Amino acid sequence: MSEQLADGWAPIYEAWAATHGELLERVEARRRSGVAVYPPDPLRALRLTALDRCHVVILGQDPYHGPGQAEGLAFSVPHGLKPPPSLRNILSELERDCGIRAAGQVSLLAWAERGALLLNTVLTVEDGLPASHARWGWEALTDSLIHAAARHPAPKAFLLWGAHAQAKRELIEGQGHLVLTANHPSPLSARRPPQPFLGCGHFRTAQAWLSARGVNWSWDLALPTTRGAVL
Repeated sequence: MSEQLADGWAPIYEAWAATHGELLERVEARRRSGVAVYPPDPLRALRLTALDRCHVVILGQDPYHGPGQAEGLAFSVPHGLKPPPSLRNILSELERDCGIRAAGQVSLLAWAERGALLLNTVLTVEDGLPASHARWGWEALTDSLIHAAARHPAPKAFLLWGAHAQAKRELIEGQGHLVLTANHPSPLSARRPPQPFLGCGHFRTAQAWLSARGVNWSWDLALPTTRGAVL
């Protein structure tokens, strides 16, 4: 499963896999039994965004649990699908904050290609059963990944939306990175105090902070013309 991970992640994954082989077998056993497990490639975020090119980290909880929705990137769905409610609010805030209109683009692949680690803290889920693989052991891996990202010296903006993501704050603080917090973009919390997601201004704030540190970051949803480049 660790084949072709982007630079920097393979040693972390392999150290975790050496002690969590039973989780991988458990997931495969569920697939063999006929259960639909999403996404097809749980490690996709680690294949797209190298550690030394990572400048943004957005944490989700677990993958979307509807057919065809999960594509291995937190909050993102493949092009052509209707955006789930949380993603709809993310795209609405992006337009309000930066003037970037989705125009039918619902995949956040362009962000991952530019250097955003779109990481769910649990990497698999079963059809129609949110959090069905929580506490299976994925959290030990994703905590190690977050820890490694925070200790890598490249400047990063960590966008922590909701209590679940904010619980990872202790893995990040004290390393000189930007940490922004707000409510989860779900319609249940996106407008609620004390930190409403809608109106939070995280996209513009992160972009300005990174620019001040020499990173010319873009939230545009179009794929980079040169893959692997930070635009």
